[in-house]
Amino acid sequence: MTVRVPPRFIAVLLALALCPFALSSSALGQDEPPRNEPATESVKPGINEKFLAEDLDAEEWAGRFERESRESFATREAVVAALKIEPGQAVADVGAGTGTHLHPFAEAVGENGRVFAVDLAPAFVARLRDRAAADGLSQVTPVLCSERSVMLPAESCDVVFNCDVYHHFEFPSRTLSSIYDALKPGGRLAVLDFEREPGVSSDWVLGHVRAGKATVRAEIEAAGFDFIEELDVPGLEENYLIVFRKPAPAE
Repeated sequence: MTVRVPPRFIAVLLALALCPFALSSSALGQDEPPRNEPATESVKPGINEKFLAEDLDAEEWAGRFERESRESFATREAVVAALKIEPGQAVADVGAGTGTHLHPFAEAVGENGRVFAVDLAPAFVARLRDRAAADGLSQVTPVLCSERSVMLPAESCDVVFNCDVYHHFEFPSRTLSSIYDALKPGGRLAVLDFEREPGVSSDWVLGHVRAGKATVRAEIEAAGFDFIEELDVPGLEENYLIVFRKPAPAE
């Protein structure tokens, strides 16, 4: 009898083989959500297929992501500064990709802080592990997540950040729920994504990014977060940066 192994399972095994220091969901104290949701829950089926491919070339994608002509890369230092992260805090970069914000976050939290570099692409997690080790960033912990969960321990983060990644949340309600659980009470969620305005935005943005800022804000507030502010960061023109807070229990 031939046993067919799902490609996603193969990818996870590959990531663990390549990334012995990347934490699994069980190591982090959060189980994988059940995968029995109806297919209609996906807001954009297949949006992440290329990142789950076994032959994904992380260095090729680094060339696309890590260039000064890319607005989100060029403003990385200013964006992290605008978030006013304090030394010793724990930050999760959800959708860390090839590590565009790895150094700014590591510098912001300091040696006594922690940076969870979270991604669902095993090849990206491997690259994040290698970069952190090569650069001596002991505060960085690579994390392999799933399409439905960020796979972080409950109340482990002061700040969760994602850059040009929200539109890649295939199951936003489930992913937002896991982010909510991962944040400490009073913790912040910062979302940087493309402005999507018909007649203004490029054809690529209109075709690739499923939701504009108003819809993104409504979805995040529906997940239980309170909107705080939109930050004005020099250099951000095609992107916006909005910040939310997980409510803290009333004293």
